[in-house]
Amino acid sequence: MTLNHSDNPGSVADLCRRLPGLPKWLLLAVLTGMLAPALGRQYEHGGASLALERSVKAGFLTKFLSYAEFPPHAFAGPGAALVIGVYGADALAHEVGRMVAGRTINGRPVSVRLLHENDEPVAVHLLFVAGTDSAMVTHILQQWSPAPILLVSECSHGLQAGSAINFRVIEHQVRFDVAVDAAEKNSIKLSSRLLSVANHVIKGVP
Repeated sequence: MTLNHSDNPGSVADLCRRLPGLPKWLLLAVLTGMLAPALGRQYEHGGASLALERSVKAGFLTKFLSYAEFPPHAFAGPGAALVIGVYGADALAHEVGRMVAGRTINGRPVSVRLLHENDEPVAVHLLFVAGTDSAMVTHILQQWSPAPILLVSECSHGLQAGSAINFRVIEHQVRFDVAVDAAEKNSIKLSSRLLSVANHVIKGVP
């Protein structure tokens, strides 16, 4: 399913629009740091934290594409869209859709595809697999790899499962680890600016 949204910014999306001139590497640092106190307060009060965590992760997913260089054969043509696939997280997919509505990344429009269990692999440029079951994540990532896809997960052993980027929540901050070789295996080059704000960067086998 491809999502189409009107321009209805949330908190992270509003920040991106209000600070269009902010350097992208600095915006990533802002996203990791400025929401930490709010995340802390929300975690103290229980389940309300999930919505804020989801919003921060959605913001990161939209930004990761700005720091990833894809091979020419990853696109059908010069004007082809960047496609974000979200597996198993409908609410997050809609949040991403709101953030990218009417925007371009590296001169390309962006679309979002909502994916579920038993869906056949489709052409996407970033695939986020939700959930904490690393065995399931491994199975899903193997279905899409190798291909010029930036694979992102959020389970405890995501990099070992084969993803290039794995979200972690550390001291109420949403952070991410990066496996450079996993990205390069799929013919994707990650910017040094992205690596500079990662929690941990792994070169070689995780």
